[in-house]
Amino acid sequence: MIRFLITLALALTGGFLFTLLQVPLSWLLGPMVFAFLGSRLLKEKLRPEWPRPIRDTALIMIGYSIGLSLTLDTIRQMGHQLPTMVLMTVLLLLFSGLIAVTFAKLSGLPLPTVLMGFIPGGLSQMVILAEDTKGIDVTVVTFLQVSRLMMIIFCVPLLVFSPLFGGVHETAKAITDGAEGAHWAALFPSIVPLAIACVTAALLAKKLKVPSAYLLGPMIATAIIHGVGADAPVLPSAMINAAQLMIGTYVGLLLRPEIMKNKVRMMLLAVASGIVLLVGAFGLTMLLEKLHAIAPATAFLSMAPGGMDQMGIMAKEIHADVAIVSCYQLFRIWFIYFAVPPLLRLIFKRIGGDSGTGTGAGTATGTAGHPLLKNQ
Repeated sequence: MIRFLITLALALTGGFLFTLLQVPLSWLLGPMVFAFLGSRLLKEKLRPEWPRPIRDTALIMIGYSIGLSLTLDTIRQMGHQLPTMVLMTVLLLLFSGLIAVTFAKLSGLPLPTVLMGFIPGGLSQMVILAEDTKGIDVTVVTFLQVSRLMMIIFCVPLLVFSPLFGGVHETAKAITDGAEGAHWAALFPSIVPLAIACVTAALLAKKLKVPSAYLLGPMIATAIIHGVGADAPVLPSAMINAAQLMIGTYVGLLLRPEIMKNKVRMMLLAVASGIVLLVGAFGLTMLLEKLHAIAPATAFLSMAPGGMDQMGIMAKEIHADVAIVSCYQLFRIWFIYFAVPPLLRLIFKRIGGDSGTGTGAGTATGTAGHPLLKNQ
């Protein structure tokens, strides 16, 4: 309890400080940075700890918010863009593969391990797949995945809120603040049955082993309930900020550079690779804008190689098209979940991945000791 309260104090401090500094997505980035620093600087007995159910609660809230934007018209529109989704996902994965090959040569790490670490999205799925694949160093995969995720979460807001994409942060904030009172007034009592439905959908999706169950379950349930005409109030910005804090703190505690060999070199290569990946995503953004009449910020968030929950938060913050962003991100998650694992196993078999790196015992130790990655 003491470690949890310390973590909560760090997260709140980071959120308030980043808000005062007018940093975009302050309640996501502030807790993330302060939780990471606390895990590095505090002693073992006081080291931050963040229970995973809190993160799951935040995902349910974000899933509900995203579900409100998934109307029948939006789904029809996305059906017309299905070929583009396939094209963009394949191009992003190919670009990530090229970065992985370069990273493997520069770092001296086996290509199968690095390749699995550079799959853009699906942190939990990639860690589980790494554990099930012989010869893969789970510690390296986790480090690369979390490094990419933290960099994307930190850099993408700075880009989408910049003049490059219209500098919309202040306008969006004003709109959100102006609607705050109306949101709270309309929340009860209709939110109670919706909350029960969302939690039930999340647990059912988890039981069915749906990827990102705590996000997709509520999102689908909300879209169906809202689609049939039921009253579904918008969550007030204070609740969205709380969800950002829960997720940001969780992500901040994932990265553990102390368990890596050649930490400085690995971190520099990871940062450089993240920058190149962002440049590639920006190139795909321009291609997507030419193929469809999509706003630049919406297109960039659709292509950004982060998590659907974080990209959904950003899209909601800047009043981008949350539905389009969610559909592109969701399609990539499902593509990675179903198509990538067998493809990776085929590649590893052809290049001799089974003799790649580490031992099974060493690999298990690297992940089993991580309190936030157990049972994901």
